[in-house]
Amino acid sequence: MEVRRCSVLFFEPLESASFSLAVLLGGGDGLERRRSWRALAPHLSEGAVDVADWMVQTLGQCSPSRWSRADTLSLAPEQLQALLDTGLLVSDAAEPAWRQHREADERLREANWWPLAAAYAARGRWSQIDSAADMERNGTNTIAGLVGHFGTPRPEPQPPIDLRLGPGVATEFDAVLRRRVTCRNFSGEPLPLSAFQTLMERVFAATHVVEPAPGLRFLKRSSPSGGGLHATDAYLLVQQVEGVPPGLYRYLADSHSLSRLPSPELPLDQLATAMVAGQHWFSNAPVMVALVATYRRSFWKYRNHTKAYRALVLDAGHLSQTLYLSATEMDLGAFVTAAVNEHQIEQMFGLDALTSGVIAVCGFGRRRPALRITEFDPGNAVWPATTA
Repeated sequence: MEVRRCSVLFFEPLESASFSLAVLLGGGDGLERRRSWRALAPHLSEGAVDVADWMVQTLGQCSPSRWSRADTLSLAPEQLQALLDTGLLVSDAAEPAWRQHREADERLREANWWPLAAAYAARGRWSQIDSAADMERNGTNTIAGLVGHFGTPRPEPQPPIDLRLGPGVATEFDAVLRRRVTCRNFSGEPLPLSAFQTLMERVFAATHVVEPAPGLRFLKRSSPSGGGLHATDAYLLVQQVEGVPPGLYRYLADSHSLSRLPSPELPLDQLATAMVAGQHWFSNAPVMVALVATYRRSFWKYRNHTKAYRALVLDAGHLSQTLYLSATEMDLGAFVTAAVNEHQIEQMFGLDALTSGVIAVCGFGRRRPALRITEFDPGNAVWPATTA
């Protein structure tokens, strides 16, 4: 059997503290501190695994690029198996779990990630998180609760004003900007097909596609993108759109069309709530859009690039703002959130987290006629003061 170290690996030193009467009686501060190591490896399903001291030293001596015979590592059989079980040491063996680790590591290698970005993306993914319930539990769902939990924010120093700028020339676009408010009060009624088609075309459709070489495509959208590659794809959970059967879809930017995905086992409303990590004020939006970065499309050009992942995050920001403004102009509500359960979204849409990653989730639809959940609209541009 031949082995090599996984392609991307970082070690994080950890320290935990617990009360110890013995430490206190011995003249200490009463805390017993234990140090340990955690390995950050993005090809693992959780992105990390706890390891022993000897593993850190051994893996540091293993090559990530050259295959070697396992018996050259001078390890006891149980130590070799422990390293292979963690997935930090990969092998050419046919054992299913080890083969799975090797194949995941190979996909990561082929994706041309910058190592630090790969580790960050892997460790930042959520699974089965209910952020709304967490806020209610710790009391941070109100202003008083936030201040009580975190204390008063530290004042930021304000520089002197040297030149005051006069007002700009107001146009209809300024009114649209003022009405751009995150919607937390969707009506739940079906969205007209014409509105759905218009918004999807404005935000996600390719106005032009240029293919200067076989397989190399540059898209023009209404939003900018790093390198003109537009590596962010839209995956849709459609709940209520006239003429569109409820279900999961992938939007095809070059043809302005939908490709239906296999029907999920769970009801759509449960999936919608899971997508936005329990934020129930978003979950009844008629259309929810997962902004999914197709890494290979970007990393083909920006290989192992320190800014490549950052550009993908910016792409999602551009698309979400275009969606906000388009929805506002059409008298629709919209939202975007990064508090999402990536693991569940990947399972819903059949995505491989090493090649396609969820950056954020957007949604849009009609607002309720009356305000139920607070929205940040200090200028009362959307909700008159009498309805708040």
